[in-house]
Amino acid sequence: MIGGSDRRPGSRRRARARMPGQRGRPRLRLLIAAAGGGVLACSALAACGSGSGSTGPVTLQFYNFPDPSGAVQSAADNCSKASNGRYKIVYNKLQTAADQQRLQMARRLAAHDSTMDILGLDVTWEPEFATAGWIRPWTGALKQQAIAGTLAGPLKTATWRGKLVAVPYNSNTQLLWYRSDLVKKPPATWAQMFADAQALAKQGKPHLIEIQGAQYEGVVVWFNTLVASSGGSILNATSSAAKLGPPALRALNIMKTLAHSSSADPSLGVQMEDQNRLAMEADTAAFELNYPYVYPSMKADNPKLFKVFKWAPYPSVIPGTRAKVTIGGIDLAVSSYSPHPALAQQAILCLRNAQNQLTAAVEGGLPPTLASVYSNPKMQSAYPFRHLILQQVNDGAVRPKTPLYQVVSVAISHLVSPPSSISPVSTEQNLRTQINDALTGKGLTP
Repeated sequence: MIGGSDRRPGSRRRARARMPGQRGRPRLRLLIAAAGGGVLACSALAACGSGSGSTGPVTLQFYNFPDPSGAVQSAADNCSKASNGRYKIVYNKLQTAADQQRLQMARRLAAHDSTMDILGLDVTWEPEFATAGWIRPWTGALKQQAIAGTLAGPLKTATWRGKLVAVPYNSNTQLLWYRSDLVKKPPATWAQMFADAQALAKQGKPHLIEIQGAQYEGVVVWFNTLVASSGGSILNATSSAAKLGPPALRALNIMKTLAHSSSADPSLGVQMEDQNRLAMEADTAAFELNYPYVYPSMKADNPKLFKVFKWAPYPSVIPGTRAKVTIGGIDLAVSSYSPHPALAQQAILCLRNAQNQLTAAVEGGLPPTLASVYSNPKMQSAYPFRHLILQQVNDGAVRPKTPLYQVVSVAISHLVSPPSSISPVSTEQNLRTQINDALTGKGLTP
């Protein structure tokens, strides 16, 4: 059973993968100028690395999200042993909230802290960290090893300005979850899902469509998925200005349509992933757009409903096309200030090898970034929907790639949430203005 992407405090026995939408409210300024904040003492998170006069294996300090499943610690231990005395990986757990993780690392890197070697980065941080010079690009044979067998979608998150600046460690994607006792065939498009929900409502049956509409990263993920599925993007090819246009208008119309329909959960404007999960388990919803963690949760919390709880591809916007679903996850990077960059790169390749990714998938609910892992027989029971995850992750959409992602994300979330406040034409225009202001350092972000 997978642990999924849940962040509910103390409610899951297994680990919970980091969802693209599960991020705290981002800070409004880049942290490149945060050197004045000083360096946190080495003892604040971990012991300092091995000194030049020390004997024995080199100590590599690995900073990553807290993983209660033990999969990350197991990988660190396995790789330390496999190095045959060359290095020892010390796993340092960062804070639970993603924005606090970013702040912690950014402050230390801005001060050229040499006690950090391997960094677990949210898939939206690479442009900022690379532009600031905080992480080392991958080149040569090690780059080729990092690329080999890696899915195309995650590789996009780890690439900036044509350079591989990190290595995909795990990923995530949303699926359509539905009640097979309510609909015989899952809807292939948003229009079909609206029609199915309305028909169920007329029959007095559960009919709500659960999705994230609160003013946080989750609503940005929803908007980005709809824009990408409409054939567009939020930023232009050079990330220098907003693109938006007709695809964004189509996305905004879908969000508005749901918000003003009988299919919308009454609390759509404040809902996050876990509220969606609970609504589905409470027998009030027919459809749910959410991460795979909801599958084992339904099995544990409502075994009767679990029998009719099924999955399908994320609904498309344009009939006859596949949706391009926003992917999440973690990439591993080497700090520019690590005194052991070559060993750190070798350690990363071990940490994310097929065996460690399989363990992380089965024990920690973290979808792999290596294609070969999905065909492993041990994935069968943990991920009966593994082929769908493989397809969506490989062909997934990434969020706007810019060093200023934090302020762009805040601007989007404030303008598309609550979805009921959307007026497509004026909202698109306001998005264009605020995103361009954010990219050029003008004006104030909400």
